[in-house]
Amino acid sequence: MSAERKQLLLRIDPALHDALARWAADDLRSVNAQIEMVLRQALAKAGRAPAGLKPPNPRGRPRKNSEQ
Repeated sequence: MSAERKQLLLRIDPALHDALARWAADDLRSVNAQIEMVLRQALAKAGRAPAGLKPPNPRGRPRKNSEQ
């Protein structure tokens, strides 16, 4: 059973979005995954990361299953 992910409407400056999109592309992530990574790092740095927080998904596209 997988936990449902929360959806969030985020309004940000277009220049900030463009910078995040470039950074995400460099790291082979979506903008959404990049924002989540930045928030995880900020929480950890501030000592506020929740105890049961799962690790992030690996970067890039999922590997193809050899059975497909």
